[in-house]
Amino acid sequence: MGSTLIMDGVGGFCCKSGKGGNMRLTKWVVMATLIGLVAMVGSVIAADLSGELEIFSWWAGDEGPALEALIELYSGLYPDVDVINATVTGGSGVNAKAVLKTRMLGGDAPDSFQVHAGQELIGTWVIADRMEDLTFLYEEEGWLEKFPSDLIGLLGTEDGIWSVPVNIHRSNVNWYIPANLEKWGVEVPGSWDEFLAIAPELQAQGIVPLALAQNWTVNHLWESVALAVLGAENYAQLWDGTLAFDSASGIAVWQKLADILEYTNADAASLSWQQATDMVVGGQAAFNIMGDWAAGYLTTTLGLEPGTGYGWAASPGTDGVFMALSDSFGLPKGAPNRENCLAWLSVLGSQEGQDAFNPLKGSIAARLDSDLTKYNAYAQSAAADWQNNIIAGSLAHGFVANEGFMNDFATVMEIFLTSRDPVQAANAAQAIALQNGIGD
Repeated sequence: MGSTLIMDGVGGFCCKSGKGGNMRLTKWVVMATLIGLVAMVGSVIAADLSGELEIFSWWAGDEGPALEALIELYSGLYPDVDVINATVTGGSGVNAKAVLKTRMLGGDAPDSFQVHAGQELIGTWVIADRMEDLTFLYEEEGWLEKFPSDLIGLLGTEDGIWSVPVNIHRSNVNWYIPANLEKWGVEVPGSWDEFLAIAPELQAQGIVPLALAQNWTVNHLWESVALAVLGAENYAQLWDGTLAFDSASGIAVWQKLADILEYTNADAASLSWQQATDMVVGGQAAFNIMGDWAAGYLTTTLGLEPGTGYGWAASPGTDGVFMALSDSFGLPKGAPNRENCLAWLSVLGSQEGQDAFNPLKGSIAARLDSDLTKYNAYAQSAAADWQNNIIAGSLAHGFVANEGFMNDFATVMEIFLTSRDPVQAANAAQAIALQNGIGD
């Protein structure tokens, strides 16, 4: 399929695989109906399951319908299981992760929890010996042939495979309203220099050039700026320590970010990511760099048609690169309802589960055999890019660095938003990289 994975999330490099395969039947086969669809899903026999299943995530509000679709499918298969949808609101899991840590360390693990695939899971909970190896489930369900091998590499270590991916999201997306850009006489910028050239024109018309929200969205912006300034290869070298954060090119990332921030909204820290998206839809802002969960919000919640009601492009300077992240669920050791959780994971990994969830979420399926006729124009374009672009991993969403670095990086960003000092920020980023095991 011609794509290359730049960083595999565990210190290696590998290529996207185009290999598929035929799913073998498992010993668990059940029939269920979801919205008139008869689905074959490998799992534990429904009649054998009862009790509870607690699912811990940060998918609430506008992201809730996609999760509810999965729960509806699961409940159709296992009607005697009481599903507890435990959500903690806050974009990118900023609040949920703190609550989860308290529960996990306090011996009160949920049956399954949402976690970003890659180092967020491995560097936090696998290394602490808190997760069960799911290799046996992958073998029973035939998933080793149905998920891309490079993605399985992100989910695993030499000791096992630790979670089931439910989707692929793209981080580096620039959202806009085509009719507004035409009205304002500007085009979608292909680089950050082009953005900086048109930003004063937008400001002169009373338009915020780039909408931002609370601080995690600035971390999200940083990674797209870093990818544009450094290029995919050098960006990957940040995460294996080959390129220092305080190098000349590393400092240049922070300088470019400082220039861009001059054209953002002053009230960003008080806004949710949805409210920043609303600024674009409402014509108060021209652009917003956000992951493609924004597509789910724009389509599912706001009812806009992709391509006409809203438009998208790779974030400036990153055309041809797909910055990826994946939401996944695992099985904590000591989960109160282990068999119910295994059935949940089986639904998550099934074609039916992924194709029920992702069209609502704005993401694409992690499986290779997704039915793209069920997806809208944005998702179909994302699926094509996933197959043909260079793939880079997201920092803000746990793909390339452990949670320790991510937490420390958020502090560095908070200081930078006050100081706007690129050298100071680059030096601090290098220091926390070394503290968290990145580089020598």
